[in-house]
Amino acid sequence: MDKQVLGIHHVTAIAGDPQTNIDFYAGILGLRLVKLTVNFDDPTTYHLYYGDGQGHPGTILTFFPWPDGIRGRIGTGQLTVTSFATPEQSFPYWKKRLAEHHMQFEEAHSVFDEAVLSFSDPDGLQLELISTAAANPDHAWSRGPVPFDFAIRGFHHVTLCEEGYERTASLLTETMGFTPTATSGNRFRYSTSSTGAGTLVDVVCTPAGRPGRVSVGTVHHVAWRTPTDAQQQEWQRALTALQYNVTPIIDRKYFHSIYFREPGGVLFEIATDPPGFAVDEPAEQLGSHLVLPSWLEPARARIEQALPKLRLPLAVQHE
Repeated sequence: MDKQVLGIHHVTAIAGDPQTNIDFYAGILGLRLVKLTVNFDDPTTYHLYYGDGQGHPGTILTFFPWPDGIRGRIGTGQLTVTSFATPEQSFPYWKKRLAEHHMQFEEAHSVFDEAVLSFSDPDGLQLELISTAAANPDHAWSRGPVPFDFAIRGFHHVTLCEEGYERTASLLTETMGFTPTATSGNRFRYSTSSTGAGTLVDVVCTPAGRPGRVSVGTVHHVAWRTPTDAQQQEWQRALTALQYNVTPIIDRKYFHSIYFREPGGVLFEIATDPPGFAVDEPAEQLGSHLVLPSWLEPARARIEQALPKLRLPLAVQHE
C-alpha cells in the first residue's frame, strides 16, 4: 500500500483565557469555532477547534486553554510560526481590521517573495497571513465577521525552528514524502505532492537558538494528514521500524492519531482525514454547544461545573 502525507491536518497550541481566545480567533480573525469540546486527557480543560465552514483538514487550529498557565518560550524544537493563506489583494482590509483592534503588525516580503503580515495573538503565539493566488475559496468561513472575499482560507505553511536541520529534512523527504522546493540562507522549504491547503513546511536552522518551552503562547504539536485508517497503520509500522517512539493509534473522535517526536524535538502527529467534525453534531450547528465523547457523557454535569462559562460566537450573514 502506498501511504501518503497530504499536508497539514491541524496545529494545536496552548492558550491562556478561553474567552479571549474565542474573541480573537472567531471574532478578529473570523474563523469558525467548529468544535467546542474538552481535552480528552484532561476533561477540566477546554479543547477549542477553529477552521473553515466545514472544518476541513488543512484549516484547523486548535487550543488547550490554560487560564493559570505560565507564559511559554518560543524557540528551537518547536513550530514557531503558523501561516494562513488569504486571497490576493486582501491586505488593505486586514491592515485596517488589525489596526481597528489595536493590534501591532508588520508588513513585509518573505525570503521566498511572498507578501506577509506578521502579528501575534493575545498570548504571544506567532502568526502570519500570506497573500496568495492559491488561497482556496472552498476553505473559508462565509458567515463569520470577515467578509468572504478577504477571509482566511486554511494554512499556507508552518515553520519549524531546529538546532540542526539535516535529520529533520531526511525524515520529511525520505520517509514522509516531502519534496525540497526552495532554500534561502538557513530556511529550507518542503512541499507535499498534493494540492490544497497547508501543503508547505519551512525548516529554519538556528544552531545558536534558545530551546523553546511549551506553555501558554506556544505550539504543542503539528498534525499531518493521511487519508485512511489503513494508511495510518502503515505509517505506524514504518515509523516504528525506523525506531521512532510512536504511540498506539488513539481515537480522537474526529480523527485517529499517532504521535512521535521528529529528530529536532517537535511533536508530530499523523491524523486521519475521517470521520470529521460532523460526526456528533450537524454541520450547521458546529461549535454551538459543548460536545463530549460517549465515555465522558456520564460526567457531563461535573465537567460543565468545572469549566469556565463562555460567550460563543454567532454566525454573521453578509449581504
